[in-house]
Amino acid sequence: MPHCIARVAAAALIACSALLAALPAARAAGQDTIEIVTRTGVHAFTVELATNAAERAVGLMYRKELPEGHGMLFDFHDEQPVQFWMHNTYISLDMIFIAGDGRVVRVAENAKPMSDELIPSGHPVRAVLEVIAGTARKFGIAPGDRVTGAFFGKRGGR
Repeated sequence: MPHCIARVAAAALIACSALLAALPAARAAGQDTIEIVTRTGVHAFTVELATNAAERAVGLMYRKELPEGHGMLFDFHDEQPVQFWMHNTYISLDMIFIAGDGRVVRVAENAKPMSDELIPSGHPVRAVLEVIAGTARKFGIAPGDRVTGAFFGKRGGR
């Protein structure tokens, strides 16, 4: 019996991988501009919005490049603990975890491409911004910074 369960699990994993492989052309439906207010200034990003389960599942998988100043903003609509991985993601990313009020609560820098290691939010978050690795360090993005634009409201101070 355990061998049968292993076969079913393997078949499910293969089916799921095949489904994700068929989705590389899927892109987030919307685009917006957000700003992150840090000690070093205000930094603008053009973001693709991933607002539903299908868009969030694919994210930045299969992309070969991500221009500086661009990213993907994953909206979970409500605050909740989340975790990400880099499965089928070819480029290293920084992940910026954002609370519902626009406050940065965690920054995970230089996520390893193609890794299945889970990267947790550590706190309930409304959204996660993925940008090219090195962006957080370059602009000094840190917990406590503020994100404005999209669904985070108007620009405010730190």
